[in-house]
Amino acid sequence: MLNERSKYGIPHTVETGCPLPLNFMAIEQEAVRVIRWSGSQHPTLSSITRQMQKEGLRPYAWENTPNQRYAVRSHGYTKVMYVVEGTIEITLPDSNKSVKLRAGDRVEIPTGVRHGAIIGSSGAKCVEAAVNTVRA
Repeated sequence: MLNERSKYGIPHTVETGCPLPLNFMAIEQEAVRVIRWSGSQHPTLSSITRQMQKEGLRPYAWENTPNQRYAVRSHGYTKVMYVVEGTIEITLPDSNKSVKLRAGDRVEIPTGVRHGAIIGSSGAKCVEAAVNTVRA
């Protein structure tokens, strides 16, 4: 089981039945962290939710119909999101970049980072949670 921390202090462990860490490939893009799923079977909503709860997060699931768009916004917390089914493109207007997420991929969007989203042509089901940062 992979058990390391991202630069945001979030541990990364996923129970999958595949040997870890071989089923993950991490990619950093600006301040946003993307962890690509590369295992042979995608994790389930149940396994992702359990894992996020083990990380101390309070995940919730949502889904959208194809081609929905979310306007650019930012949050007062770090957002952790997994794609369970379908695809979603995260746009980062301040860096003029975007990243397409597929089933099993995880993204961590730090507090204050402006981002938008475009749901793929087959819709998307995701699970996400907020990481509240403690300030001294």
